[in-house]
Amino acid sequence: MRISLIGPVYPYRGGIAHHTAMLDSALREGGHDTQVISFRRQFPNWLYPGKSDKDPSKRPIQASVNSEYIIDPFYPWTWKECSDRISAFQPDLIVIQWWTTFWAVPFGMIVNNLRKRGFRVVFIIHNVFPHEARFWDKWLTEMALGKGDHFVVQSPQEEQRLTSFMPEADVHLCQIPVYSLFLNGKISRKEARRKLDLPLDVSVLLFFGIVRRYKGLATLIDALALLAKEGIQPLLVIAGEFWDDKAQYLDQIEKHQIADQLIIDDRYVPDEEVSVYFSAADVMVAPYTQGTQSAVAVSAMGFGLPLIVSEQIADGFIHPKDDFLYVVPAGDAQALADTIRVFHNLFDSSEKKTKPTSSDWWRMVKTLEEIAT
Repeated sequence: MRISLIGPVYPYRGGIAHHTAMLDSALREGGHDTQVISFRRQFPNWLYPGKSDKDPSKRPIQASVNSEYIIDPFYPWTWKECSDRISAFQPDLIVIQWWTTFWAVPFGMIVNNLRKRGFRVVFIIHNVFPHEARFWDKWLTEMALGKGDHFVVQSPQEEQRLTSFMPEADVHLCQIPVYSLFLNGKISRKEARRKLDLPLDVSVLLFFGIVRRYKGLATLIDALALLAKEGIQPLLVIAGEFWDDKAQYLDQIEKHQIADQLIIDDRYVPDEEVSVYFSAADVMVAPYTQGTQSAVAVSAMGFGLPLIVSEQIADGFIHPKDDFLYVVPAGDAQALADTIRVFHNLFDSSEKKTKPTSSDWWRMVKTLEEIAT
């Protein structure tokens, strides 16, 4: 098949860009011809909450994608250029990444143009609505997604959200594949902790990725405080850029007097350093209070790292929960503390052999193949 992909890729950063790159690679490995169209500009600086939407990696893992950078959110002639390039490629299927209503108008116009030319369009849904939705987001979502032919959702919750206002939509559930792209950099726990200047004789919890309110860091800090009262003191590493008010977390930490149990690396972690954090940790914690899936969590799965996640995102995983996935109620600091205690009590400072979870991008490729036939 010939498949056109629209979405962010390097030099843009983040989980959606990695998703686009890995999907392109999986499709090509499956024998398909691909065309990747990305953004001339993804967001204007004044709208982006982080320091930059560009990937600072010195050795970017996803830089090999052969992409055309065409679309600008504010220049309609680039939307037509995108449609013309895709028409010239004559794809059997057009796949668009959907994660934010910021792109609703450009995507809606591009899809409308392409469908008039007889092409079929699939939206891969990361979030039907933004995590921190505003009153206009539902209208924008309906306007853009209403023009699609097929939809691939990556969690049961997103399927329910989509069908709640598009009950006749052709929806396919394919849970988010494992992100194994960082695995080549995996190192021993001893070496990873040496690089990060972490002690070898304590259990290390990892909270990784952009810090936003819905990801539940406040609940995790409260859980650490509860454990500290019992004399249990695992080390929490927070590695990610703060998009939320950092001062409120620092005040919370000071209030609980647990500053010596936390290490904060407030920045976007470049590709060449990601594996160091996952190699150093004993467990990753993702206590989301909103959202339905996590690219960071499936990256941890690629390393075979145990996960503690909230029930909010647990259904986004297809693998058996009793093997490595421990689920707690969202926002429940005591339940989170109880689960962390289990890991802390089982901590072994000797080097452990972990079995990385195999890549399962073939499921996404198979889903797209089934849609196209």
